[in-house]
Amino acid sequence: MPLVGRGRIVVWEGASLWVLRSAQQKADLQPHAHHAIQITFQLEGGFEIDVVGRRLKGPIAAVWSDTLHGFRAHGAVAFLFIAPESSVGRALHKLWFSDQPWKSGIGAPLNEMIGDLSASSNEDFGDDRLLAIGRRMLECMPKAEDQALPDPRVRRMISYVRQNLDQAISLTAAADHVCLSQSRARHLFVEQTGLPFKTYVLWARLESAVELYAKGSSLTEAAHIAGFADSAHLSRTFKRTFGLPAAALHLD
Repeated sequence: MPLVGRGRIVVWEGASLWVLRSAQQKADLQPHAHHAIQITFQLEGGFEIDVVGRRLKGPIAAVWSDTLHGFRAHGAVAFLFIAPESSVGRALHKLWFSDQPWKSGIGAPLNEMIGDLSASSNEDFGDDRLLAIGRRMLECMPKAEDQALPDPRVRRMISYVRQNLDQAISLTAAADHVCLSQSRARHLFVEQTGLPFKTYVLWARLESAVELYAKGSSLTEAAHIAGFADSAHLSRTFKRTFGLPAAALHLD
């Protein structure tokens, strides 16, 4: 598998930060969509995002959750992925994406952090420092009020999923966990997250596998622990979601 990029990834609750450098003259990813909001930062070189008939360029551009987009880059870029159902995600939907699934021309304070992100490509820059940058980025962003967050029962269903990724997860069991009928739980989950429950479970498994891979697990180990049938299933899901095979990324 040709190497497309190398770098590091840190994951924490509701978000992840990827800092990658293209291993080729130009990385060209196939159109893809993922559940997370994507904010892309130009660190070196440049990038282009094709979304709903528009072409977005750096230094910063954002794409809303579950929006099909193509991506090309050369040099180094960073991706901040944010759960759309999180407090920050809900606030960004209201401020950035209420009338269109993209946002460009993003200024301070995120623009001021590009220097810190660029420094993180240094081999001596540990994951703990990268995680601190990611957390600081979220702290400076707007947050939704409590009443704007998903229904508490949906939040409990999400927690149930996250705590049981190592086993089979059914809508019936999740609905029972929050004392709802299966039909009501199915409708409420889609209404509040924008995803069918089964699709969300697959997304949660993928996030878990990415975190494990970033921490040094092999793709086979990550697939097993995150609840995928095998590493081939993980690879297909990763490529469909992020536009390239997981094996095309080398994580330091």
